[in-house]
Amino acid sequence: MKVLGIESSCDETAAAIVTDDRKILGSSVLTQLEHKIYGGVVPEIAARAHLDHIDEIIEDTFKQANLRPDEIDAVAAAAGPGLIGGVVVGVMAGKALALALNKPFIAINHLEGHALAARLSNDVEYPYLLLLVSGGHCQILIVKGVGEFERLGTTIDDAAGEAFDKVAKMLNLGYPGGPMIEKMAELGDENRFVLPRPLANSGDCNLSFSGLKTAVRKIIESYSPDNNIEHAIIRKQDVADICACFQLAATDSLVRKLQKAIGIFKSKYPNGKDLVVSGGVAANTYLREHLKTLAEKEGLIFAAPPIKYCTDNGVMIAWAGMERALKGLYNDLDFKPRPRWPLDGNAPKAAGAGGVKA
Repeated sequence: MKVLGIESSCDETAAAIVTDDRKILGSSVLTQLEHKIYGGVVPEIAARAHLDHIDEIIEDTFKQANLRPDEIDAVAAAAGPGLIGGVVVGVMAGKALALALNKPFIAINHLEGHALAARLSNDVEYPYLLLLVSGGHCQILIVKGVGEFERLGTTIDDAAGEAFDKVAKMLNLGYPGGPMIEKMAELGDENRFVLPRPLANSGDCNLSFSGLKTAVRKIIESYSPDNNIEHAIIRKQDVADICACFQLAATDSLVRKLQKAIGIFKSKYPNGKDLVVSGGVAANTYLREHLKTLAEKEGLIFAAPPIKYCTDNGVMIAWAGMERALKGLYNDLDFKPRPRWPLDGNAPKAAGAGGVKA
């Protein structure tokens, strides 16, 4: 079986084709660089860029796969959560293809795409414990199966990736901030500044990064003669030290909460064996190493998608579509894209194994 996946929920226009034996036949991604001058994604610009490029991205994917459109078995598209203008572009493209080719259509929760991505590249079995960390989301979940998620914890304010981007912006490192923070942190002293670990003693698995971000801001302001962050003059080594300390604090916060979540996971599923991290922040190698160490300490197997498939891409949407297609979980063509769509919430009504329904 072959499934085409389309992703357009933020600032990547992407498509991919995967098979049920875990082969990636084609994958094309266009990252929108026009947002850099704004320091973040502008929804209207993103939607227009998706509209301008989605046809060529899909065409390139079929070309890489050496397939005709009618040779796929189903079309999957990220249907939310995300910037609704971009989501609509991808969903409409997917619906049009499904209708024209008389193929089943599958609405994919973008977060489920991240959540299941490691099963394409690793021998991860249900149930498993998942840390989903990206620019817009930060959750700890038990993944019981396709569409079956139990949330153990979430951020009460900023997501981890959002905090990385905001700290990078305060330090004038550019956008996206995560990779720049990691690069600078390699040159820094992670023990120089004392930073908080918010909610460290809350007794639950919830996370918070707003206070950590504010603490970093206060350090940056101290380099300004009038405590105005825009007037701060910081040497490169000081920037590196701030990045290293922030990265350590953020990672430590995630590890602490995951350790508690592992206890809950083991008590509920003694035979569960996998700890998975996914989402854009999962591309951070420093975080990966610390999570791998935690997994080994707790007797779990650490797994993550390849770094190039951690950020938004069509492969994860295609694979999530494949998992749903193998269970006959297709969708009607009249469902509505969702700007918000919690993983542990209700999914759009499935049409069953009957295929496309107009």
